[in-house]
Amino acid sequence: MPLADRDLAGGLTFTNPAFNATAANITPDRETGIGGWSDAEIKRALVEGVRPNHGPLAGVPLAAVMPAGFYKALLPRDLDAVVAYLRTVKPVRNNVKAPEYKQPVHRDAYPDAEKGFTEEDLRDPIRRGAYLATIGHCMECHATWSRGVSDYMNGLGKGGRPFGPHLVQGFITSWQGSVAANITSHKEKGIGAWTNAEIKRSITQGIRRDGRALNPPMAFHWYAHMNDTDLDDVVAWLRTLPPLE
Repeated sequence: MPLADRDLAGGLTFTNPAFNATAANITPDRETGIGGWSDAEIKRALVEGVRPNHGPLAGVPLAAVMPAGFYKALLPRDLDAVVAYLRTVKPVRNNVKAPEYKQPVHRDAYPDAEKGFTEEDLRDPIRRGAYLATIGHCMECHATWSRGVSDYMNGLGKGGRPFGPHLVQGFITSWQGSVAANITSHKEKGIGAWTNAEIKRSITQGIRRDGRALNPPMAFHWYAHMNDTDLDDVVAWLRTLPPLE
């Protein structure tokens, strides 16, 4: 869980066969955060996963856990809004360990982000739902995943990705044993038989159809304040996912 007074100061550590990396400090602190980055450099980091060509980590790519391949979909106005918000965050001095890469950084291209969205797209509830799910990087977990590669073309929404333990400020999380759920429209294996209200509750409260709690890292805490229109559109898009088992 986030620590008081240290919002966005980094600390979540990921260890896997490809890299050891700790979430970066993205507060406006000039020495340990992104306070010395230009707006353009922040945007490039968001959508390309590339650091600025200055500072102690100049030229070092962001670890693949940073969902830049999904954020590539951000419309210009939303990208501007994210940068504007980051400028308002309280600066926190927090040195974060540099990433250690065991393999070249690889990001799977996400089809909807590669295709992109337009303002006109957002007038259609299903396309708007696809946009929200893209920038929420839902399919980072819920697509078929094997040996570190996501199959978005053939396994969109099928789930099955396993999670191991991660470190947060030195404490091991409870992700061990979690497996991403099938969220396609399949009636038995997926959520095709769920009501709209049940799907919305799972997104915002982390509760399954049968009342059990969803396992981490399902980010319902972050989705909890989505408004009704956003939730309606995401559900409308989820209903279009072909049933997979």
